[in-house]
Amino acid sequence: MSFEVNVQLKGRFVFFATNNVNKFNEARQILGHSRVAVGMLRIKSLEIQSESLEEIAKTSVLEAFQKYKLPIVVEDAGLFVEALNGFPGPYAAYVYRTIGNEGILRLMKDIDNRKATFKSAVAYFSSDLTSPICFEGTAKGKITLEEKKPAEKEGFGFDPIFKPDHTSKAFAQMNIVEKCKHSHRAAAFRKFAKWYK
Repeated sequence: MSFEVNVQLKGRFVFFATNNVNKFNEARQILGHSRVAVGMLRIKSLEIQSESLEEIAKTSVLEAFQKYKLPIVVEDAGLFVEALNGFPGPYAAYVYRTIGNEGILRLMKDIDNRKATFKSAVAYFSSDLTSPICFEGTAKGKITLEEKKPAEKEGFGFDPIFKPDHTSKAFAQMNIVEKCKHSHRAAAFRKFAKWYK
């Protein structure tokens, strides 16, 4: 993929390297409130196998920076289900592609302990830094008993089966503004925005 940007934009923008437009829209929602402009770089970044979301995110942001030499953020997330000993954890994307929400619900059949935590790691790197900086966010909640119907055009991944604490809705039932009040990703990007400003 080729990508060009006016040099003047480099100081005003941060670029989110992701192929997931839903993740990008959440990041834009949060960063926009902090007056941090963000553009989307649709690239397939290297994703190492690791138990650490932070290590995965830092490795990915360095790989993306080497390609484009721009101020870049990447985000990696995991779903940690207590009764499944933290599974699928940092392998959430692969597990979603292979067994999906239905598979997780089957694994949770007849299990009373539905506690789960979504975790997010946002890594940033630019030519001004010597090593990536990482910001983490969490959302505690429960795995629902069944998939919850998403709001119009909302929800992706495990959103239909995760209900954050202190709400009556699964992530997929929330619009983007509501989700960002509870989201692990939003929490991580808020920390990044505070530091970046």
